[in-house]
Amino acid sequence: DTPKKIIPFAKDSKSVISKGIQKNLEKVKEALVVRDVDNILTEWMGRPQIVPKICDVVIIGGGAIGSSIAYWLRRRVYADEFKVVVVERDPMYTTASTTLSVGGLRQQFSLKENIEMSLFGAEFLRNVNSYLGIEGEPPVDVSFHPYGYLTLASEKGAATLAENSKLQNFLGAKNILLSPAKLKDVFPWINTEGIELGCLGLEKEGWFDPWALLSAFKKKAIILGAKYISGEVQGFFYKNSGETLDGLIIKTKEGEIHNMKFAIAIVAAGAFSGQVVANVKAEDKLEQICLPVEPRREGLAGTYICGRSPEESEEPSIEDLNVDHDYFDEKVWPILAQRIPVFEQLKLKSSWAGYYEYNTFDQNGIIGVHPYYQNLIFATGFSGHGIQQSPAVGRAISELIMDGEFKTLDLSNLNFKRIIYSKPVRE
Repeated sequence: DTPKKIIPFAKDSKSVISKGIQKNLEKVKEALVVRDVDNILTEWMGRPQIVPKICDVVIIGGGAIGSSIAYWLRRRVYADEFKVVVVERDPMYTTASTTLSVGGLRQQFSLKENIEMSLFGAEFLRNVNSYLGIEGEPPVDVSFHPYGYLTLASEKGAATLAENSKLQNFLGAKNILLSPAKLKDVFPWINTEGIELGCLGLEKEGWFDPWALLSAFKKKAIILGAKYISGEVQGFFYKNSGETLDGLIIKTKEGEIHNMKFAIAIVAAGAFSGQVVANVKAEDKLEQICLPVEPRREGLAGTYICGRSPEESEEPSIEDLNVDHDYFDEKVWPILAQRIPVFEQLKLKSSWAGYYEYNTFDQNGIIGVHPYYQNLIFATGFSGHGIQQSPAVGRAISELIMDGEFKTLDLSNLNFKRIIYSKPVRE
């Protein structure tokens, strides 16, 4: 069987993806499985996995980004013949960036694309039940707390902060600039020494529960027909003399090896996306360009949540997610106490560590098609912004696949070509 409607992937391409879909869209004959939406892990636990031999779209990574993509694709095409499969190596999400994220939402960026994606994130969270609500189920509650970010700048950075604020408000954010005197009026406990300007978010900023958002995305995607597989991608296989990716080699949680053909693959594996792409065969310099995304530890504390990026020489091992309390005592606490004197008496209540999917090239997301393999798409490298931008990224990738171009937000500047041409897009 084939879908009733096929939309070319790109107007100016050779329609590689479109042709791949037409050739590979065959209905997978598998047993019908009753889905229990009360338990997000039902698809993963207590029953043998059925790994399809073929699918239309495979998403490598089932965190917030991957599950958002699955949701938006199945929302666009609600037909049994359109097979969307998500492969997640960590079904309990014990080390996933999504579930270990603090869940912050802000628009105080300098890059237009980041501002716009986070603005849509705010709209999505505000109306989350209209998107992810399930009939007969309790309302989705992502525990959004609407508190604005306060960004401070020295004399050196004041002009940039003011310029960024102007762009943010032009695009639809709402924040105000505060002089040192005004900062002291609003926040009398802040030491404003060395501060030239502050920027305070007035709406559409705050924090939320990342696990609740992931659960809602995943439940809705499953209800709409997406299939989740617990397994790890071991490699790819090819067709057309290696010019096109044809399928995945998957090792399931039971240790079984399966081959699964696809028309399109999406890399949304977060901090481990670079390892996934390293399995792609490369025979020339273009193909050999690495995906510059690697895991980097992120540590945070409780009640007042804070963190600091360590110097490269201080970067801890990614193999160890134990919290380094000495780093907090020696590097973070002194800065807090200097800026807010009452923090001299603070007590560390709890702490945890997780991963950033750190884009070493320019610390911004990589969204778009592989420069050589036209049926391989990236949605990774968000460097700490992923959870708040996941609604916008999922929608954008669905547009790229179904419409052949970005429709609602133009994210073309975040494609892989900037890495090839060494043109970073920085905050």
